[in-house]
Amino acid sequence: MNIPSARLPTRYGNFQLRIFTSADGAEHMALVKGTPKDNCLVRIHSECATGDILGSLRCDCRDQLEESLKRINEEGSGLMIYLRGHEGRGIGLANKIRAYALQEQGMDTLDANTHLGFAPDARDYATATDILHHFNLKKVRLLTNNRAKIDALEQAGIVVSQHVPLWTAINPHNEGYIATKRKRMGHI
Repeated sequence: MNIPSARLPTRYGNFQLRIFTSADGAEHMALVKGTPKDNCLVRIHSECATGDILGSLRCDCRDQLEESLKRINEEGSGLMIYLRGHEGRGIGLANKIRAYALQEQGMDTLDANTHLGFAPDARDYATATDILHHFNLKKVRLLTNNRAKIDALEQAGIVVSQHVPLWTAINPHNEGYIATKRKRMGHI
């Protein structure tokens, strides 16, 4: 398997960037620090153009991405998997913006997605588990607040030896979003 790879110096440290292509043709990133071994620190991060690129305050995605890279760099070994096609919990960018408009009318993030005809969370983590298998990782310490990510890894035979919480600052623009994730979606 030919996996494109190059060094990527970032403001959080130096990583090796590897690109993995899933069966649907989507290109996913793995930022690798050192030589990941069993029980290393791992973040599975879902694509969020509004947060990660534009710095939206409606979510906590960019803060979680940055904090993950800092922690993995401090560990000296681990990886951050960036999954494409996960925008808006799997509904896509245009539908995410439609959901934002519904939220402006009073719906929460979960109700907005279901009102548009989507599952509350349509993401799939098979590509993430494939990437972890590529690195021969059978056990990880997972940076997440989302129980579904832990369950997906464990169902794929990867042991989550430690759930490492990833709390970020709450602001007036995302406090409802964070509360919904915690109260209605089972986030830790």
